[in-house]
Amino acid sequence: MRIGLLTEGGYPFVRGDAGLWCDRLVRGLGRHEFEVYALSGGPRHEEAGLVALPPQVSGVRTAPLWTAVDDGVVYGRRARRRFTECYEELAAVLCEDRAEGRAEDRAEDRAEGRAGGRAGGGTERGPEGGSQGPVERPASRADAQADRFANALYGLAGLARDEGGLVGALRSEGAVRALERACRAPGARRTAREARVTDLLAVAAHLERALRPLSLDWYEPDGGTGTGAPGTRGLGSVDLCHATSGGVAALPGLLARHHYDVPLLLTEYGVRLRTHYLSSQAPGTPADEAAPAVRALLAAFHGRLAAEVYRQAAVITPGNTHTRRWQERCGADRDKLRTVHPGIAADGFAEVGDGPDGADPRTLVWVGRVEPAKDLVSLLHAFAEIHRAEAGTRLRIIGTPAGPEGHAYLGHCRMLAAQLFPDEADGPHAVGCNPVSFEEIGGPEAPTLAEAYAAGAVVVLSSVVEGFPAGLVEAMFCGRATVSTDVGAVVEVIGGTGLVVPPRNPRALAEACTALLRDPERRARLGAAARARAQELFSVEQNIEAFHGLYLEIVARSPVRRSALDAAGDPLPFAVPAEARLPGRWTGPGTVGTAARRVPGWAAGAPVRGTAAPGTPRSTVPAAEGAR
Repeated sequence: MRIGLLTEGGYPFVRGDAGLWCDRLVRGLGRHEFEVYALSGGPRHEEAGLVALPPQVSGVRTAPLWTAVDDGVVYGRRARRRFTECYEELAAVLCEDRAEGRAEDRAEDRAEGRAGGRAGGGTERGPEGGSQGPVERPASRADAQADRFANALYGLAGLARDEGGLVGALRSEGAVRALERACRAPGARRTAREARVTDLLAVAAHLERALRPLSLDWYEPDGGTGTGAPGTRGLGSVDLCHATSGGVAALPGLLARHHYDVPLLLTEYGVRLRTHYLSSQAPGTPADEAAPAVRALLAAFHGRLAAEVYRQAAVITPGNTHTRRWQERCGADRDKLRTVHPGIAADGFAEVGDGPDGADPRTLVWVGRVEPAKDLVSLLHAFAEIHRAEAGTRLRIIGTPAGPEGHAYLGHCRMLAAQLFPDEADGPHAVGCNPVSFEEIGGPEAPTLAEAYAAGAVVVLSSVVEGFPAGLVEAMFCGRATVSTDVGAVVEVIGGTGLVVPPRNPRALAEACTALLRDPERRARLGAAARARAQELFSVEQNIEAFHGLYLEIVARSPVRRSALDAAGDPLPFAVPAEARLPGRWTGPGTVGTAARRVPGWAAGAPVRGTAAPGTPRSTVPAAEGAR
């Protein structure tokens, strides 16, 4: 099976943030062939180069998402008119109020309910009282808006394909004017109508960056002329596109689905739409992107894009229930959702769990990136209460600051610790007596991450914002009892093997930690249960096996896309899935109109690529190799 792996800012770049999971997935599925299509997130990725790739990666194609050189394409009059129509339609959908559309849909539903029939479930009665079949309800306004967004997006993609690119057009004054007309049109939302010229320029610049994948030459089956390793083809020739994140990274998969009917698998371990919402409200957001009009229009764009990706994906794999709820709220079909927990290598951590427990029974450990979202301030206040109740306890904060904001936050936490424990900090043995220590991985007392978890009897997570708590899973692999705040997917991960308290509640955090410090048997019992749960649900092996099954399932429900024989005439593995769907349908006696019956066959040693002739009995068409 040939997989097109779509990444952004991660694999296969050396400094990619999400590259480790992709590398484990590719290496674990050696029976398949991978072609990697990577969008780099910055110049540091390009400068660092690529990681060592396994032999099953047949090619790599990269494109910089952070910059775009003007392609020099000059549109003629018809192409300019076509671009203006598509771009203005896209902008018009972003300017419309989605809440108003949903309210009108609910009003229509209530009206139809009072009339005696709801969409999809009611029937219309004839004059004699008999049923005349289901009512054909027109598409709702929300569905119509989704279709308009999709038509505009694919219209721009088709224009880029025909003319050779969109970069110049998206940067042109015509794009800004089209956006302005959409914002000033009747029915536009209030924030859009109030957009200033600087706001329009900021939105147009952001849309140009987001739509850069439309201009790539990744989609032709022969591979085009883009940068790539020898033998790299295009997304039109793969059996399956696997997008490792949503948003802009999934755009190439959308176009492969639109142009060549390639099935799309979407994996989201963190919802990109949620990330955009949080980043747009962060204190360090640039002034031109913090304006209400800019935030509203960009949120509308990313929301529409996420909904379209969810609509076109064959299967969506959230990493946890928290992400799944976000996806459902953003329009994902519940039947497409399959939760696949991320796999974490347990080797180094398992050694800690197997060995003797040499941790100090009076020590609490916090491990992670130092940033405000981790709420170390509440942890320090909680530890002040713990230290008063249990003399001799110690808190070790082991982590690296995350950027300039993290360094500033670490300095604030150091000052707070000095204020909360003045006697210990100023005593004659200040270094040894201070119950709070700030360390980094690689230091003398915590040379490795596993040894950092092993240093304490209880591992604490005090975050106020958290997606999938990978650090918590690592502590579980080490067999440590944990106390965590109820944020993100923490409850789903813990599953009753640790204590969970409300966030921003130092007293509750202190009471839970004190209870575990005073009860070593309970700590041991919870640690053993946590380790067993982590090995069952969060191992690399279960993650790889889950995706292998999904690959086979999706391709089995997709059309046959390529030859089933190699150059020597031998059958190719996975070339013709046992349940692959062919165009048309089987006809003739004994035919059952189900997907299971529409299987490919072999005729004189060659794969059947058409439908059975009318009147041909089903039994005369030999079954596929995999269906025997």
